[in-house]
Amino acid sequence: MSTVPSDIEIAQAAKLRPIADVAAEIGLGPDEILPYGRYKAKITPEAIAKRSPKGRLVLVTGINPTPAGEGKSTVTVGLAQALRKLGKKVVVAIREPSLGPVFGVKGGAAGGGYAQIVPMDEINLHFTGDFHAITSAHNLLSAMLDNHIHHGNALGFDTRRISWPRTIDMNDRALRSIVVGLGGMNGGPSREERFVIVPGSEIMAILCLATDILDLEQRLARIIVGITRDKKPIRAGDLKASGAMTLLLKDAMLPNLVQTLEGGPALVHGGPFGNIAHGCNSIVATRLALTLGDIVLTEAGFGADLGAEKFFDIKCRFGGLKPEAAVVVATIRALKMHGGVKKDSLSVPDVAALQRGMVNLEAHVKNVQKFGVPVIVALNRFLTDSKEEQEAVIEAARTWGARAALSDVWAKGGEGGVAVGNEVLAALAEGKANFKPIYDAALPIKQKIETIATQIYGADGVTFSAAADKSIAQCEEMGLGATPVCVAKTQYSFSDDPTKLGRPKGFKINIRDVTASAGAGFVVALAGEIMTMPGLAKVPSAEAIRVHPDGRIEGLF
Repeated sequence: MSTVPSDIEIAQAAKLRPIADVAAEIGLGPDEILPYGRYKAKITPEAIAKRSPKGRLVLVTGINPTPAGEGKSTVTVGLAQALRKLGKKVVVAIREPSLGPVFGVKGGAAGGGYAQIVPMDEINLHFTGDFHAITSAHNLLSAMLDNHIHHGNALGFDTRRISWPRTIDMNDRALRSIVVGLGGMNGGPSREERFVIVPGSEIMAILCLATDILDLEQRLARIIVGITRDKKPIRAGDLKASGAMTLLLKDAMLPNLVQTLEGGPALVHGGPFGNIAHGCNSIVATRLALTLGDIVLTEAGFGADLGAEKFFDIKCRFGGLKPEAAVVVATIRALKMHGGVKKDSLSVPDVAALQRGMVNLEAHVKNVQKFGVPVIVALNRFLTDSKEEQEAVIEAARTWGARAALSDVWAKGGEGGVAVGNEVLAALAEGKANFKPIYDAALPIKQKIETIATQIYGADGVTFSAAADKSIAQCEEMGLGATPVCVAKTQYSFSDDPTKLGRPKGFKINIRDVTASAGAGFVVALAGEIMTMPGLAKVPSAEAIRVHPDGRIEGLF
């Protein structure tokens, strides 16, 4: 019996189109792309500046993730392939993968099976160097900060209250809390320090929310790196760091053009995590996609309680975007896990457990509808799904006012996404979208957090620690009271407790601290025990990865 090829085997067996041909399909000339080899390119600033948005925006989101897998990125890519097969001029715009999850537990993030973005191995590894540029710009600011203190601290930093961390794109729990400057008088100031992973860094958020190079530099200058002893903010602009940081990020600001397995255009740019950051690709890439395609598919990280909420309330607000439909991805396996079934029993048909778990999907569907966006449920098919289980989900979704269809893109590529594609086209043809954010950014910080917690998470309320109360008051004093809120919370549950699956009730969200991301233009509310620097699993994915002498890669999923 033949085995199904791995994702990397499928990707490496694909015959790719020259990137100039992919660019030409969406109206980009050879002078409007900057090739990075044969199959990758950046789009020139001139090409971006001379085009105006015309396309229609569709978000792909999902239920709370489980170890059973949901396949949100796979559905996003497969749906783009399906719409192209249906004759539509479609562009997919998604995030770049982080090396942390690639070598940690998740593996790659370019889709899967026959619904992938390629060249998959290059996208999942160093790609065009955007993450490295962000790392360098971030750590340059760290170096300039410590250098300033070493040479006399003219700005008056309170060294106990430096808020700017360092960054690395790797899961490394040992860097969550460290001490720097132990090299004596010439080793710089000795102080406590911490690292965040690159997808959770403020520079990543800034890159993804900046609209052009001038906006980028202005946002970088606004970054608050610490405070004085009399609690006045000190910014990157005060350290005169923003110009050099902008230089390091100049090329990283340009969207990356690649292709799907079936040769369709894909923009892959920016990569903030959805649990500790805002979880969306760059505004620049999404806007560019809207100038190049009639339909644009974009994705937001993790479940709709995190990625979709931040997409609607942060990205769309800053980017002036008007989404017209949203696809919520689910699998029967994951819904049964939300219904209490253990992972090793998921292949056994169990409609009762499925119905218990469907409350998670229902909550996500109804949450997205609160933003005025029509919903299509994409039920990502597994071979072990029974027909009765499939019908139960499809019928339930329709009773919630959503469209629904089976997706089989992992096994069949674009052909397997035609049913979902037709439902998306039908929703766009109806034109019933009336998008609006869930809260007014001018509201007090606490009220915005409470709105998200009660309206999206289903919490009974919010508890704020003494540290959070103090930080909120400080953020409001620094002029950040009227900004959006980015909640950092576990992706596995509507609550801040990852063990509470399904649709938990009778809980409160616990906010332990609130931090200022003045350059990004929002405040971050830390809920529960969420970490901004992940750790590796006991058996990380890196252990199974190797490269053969002929260049073949093994173990990169």
